[in-house]
This record gives sequence, structure tokens and C-alpha cells, in this order.
Amino acid sequence: MGKLTGKTAFVTGGSRGIGAAIVKRLAEEGAHVIFTHSGRSPHKADEVVAAARINGNRMKAVQADSARTEELLRALQLTVDDFGGLDILVSNAGVATLKPITEFTLEEYDHTMDVNVKAVFVASRFAAEKMNAGGRIITIGSNMADRPGAAGATVYGMSKSALSGLTKALSHDLGPRNIAAVLIQPGPVNTDMNPVDSEWAPALISETTLGRYGNVNEIAGLVAYLSGDESQYITGSTITIDGGFNV
Repeated sequence: MGKLTGKTAFVTGGSRGIGAAIVKRLAEEGAHVIFTHSGRSPHKADEVVAAARINGNRMKAVQADSARTEELLRALQLTVDDFGGLDILVSNAGVATLKPITEFTLEEYDHTMDVNVKAVFVASRFAAEKMNAGGRIITIGSNMADRPGAAGATVYGMSKSALSGLTKALSHDLGPRNIAAVLIQPGPVNTDMNPVDSEWAPALISETTLGRYGNVNEIAGLVAYLSGDESQYITGSTITIDGGFNV
């Protein structure tokens, strides 16, 4: 019996990178998991479903663009209808366009905010209405909200900073129902979007006190802990997991 046996989790952006690791770890802990993917690489979503179907737990991948509210809400409602409820929400999907603010278009701004902020609000509002007592709302942000580190992150940093205020306020709204809200801020993590063998990786590594990139399983392990009973007294918090990058 896993720590999350019988629980139902919904994860946005679960077909690769940190999201895929979260889906697999929650499944290993016994949760039923439904996750969204953009549809650009459906075979990756299928691979995650196959890898995370463990000990009879239910798995489902749903194509949904987090920038499109109607698609996100459809996927969330499918969770309640098909899986019978919602206990854990992990808003993981995010986009990053890094460029000087003078080159940032309004269309790029809108897309960044739609995915990184509006989608988190939409999913959290749905969870606030539908989630079972004792549920968890976990959001994946970025340590760049506190320390951009370099030029070009104005809009990205702003979008991730908004998640702290949302998380703190949610803890007040949902505390009486024993629903916790927590923000995780990863630092440099080895994914296909930010590979450890990239040209910029040495500079990022040199900024960490541990002298290395993080790996996706370290983020997933923190999500699993925050989803379980041992973390019941944690809410409204921002937890930075960045190898000392922001120290």
C-alpha cells in the first residue's frame, strides 16, 4: 500500500520532464493519475501512461492546452466524472520565453500569463469547488521569481512571482476545509528544456552551492511528500528546491 493509495491526482503538463516524473512518482505511491499534454508528442504521453500504470492504479492522458481555459476545464471535469473525485492538483505546465522586455510582444506576454498564471488560477478555482476535504493544491513555479539571475526574464519572473500571492491567499480560503496550498520553486533541473549539457549549464551550476543541476525525481519526491499525510501542517508556503542557487 502506497502513501497515496486511493487518492486521485490531476497533473498539468505531465508528458515530459518534471511533469512526467511527478506523474510516475504519484502513481508509485498508489494514486490514480490523470494528466494533460499539449498533443505535440502524443507518444511521450503514451509512454508515461504505460510506465506509471502500477499495481492496478488508473492512468489517463488527456490532450489539453493550458492556455485554453475550456480545454483545461474539460480535462479537470473528466477527472471528477471518470475517477470519482479530486484529491491532489499539481499545476506543473509552464512556458518560458526569455528575451529583453523591449523585444517582448503583447502576444508573447498574453501566452506566458495564460499558461503560467491564468491556468493555475482556473485549475485552483475548480479544485476549490470540487476537491475532497484534506486535498492538496501544489503549484510548480520557479526560483527565478525570487532571483532572475540574468537579463531577459522580466515576463517569466513576473508570471512566476504571481504564484506566491495566489498560494498564500488560497491557504486562507481553503484552510477551513483542511485543503492545503503549496508552491514549489525549482532551480536548474536537467530536462530537455534546460539540459545539463547545454552551453549555459556551467554558468548555472557555478551559481549553486551544491555544484550541480537537480534531477526531476528530486522535484517529484517533494511533490509526493507534500501530497501525503506527513505534510498536513504545511500550507501557504513557498518551498525552493534549487541546490542553493538563491542563497
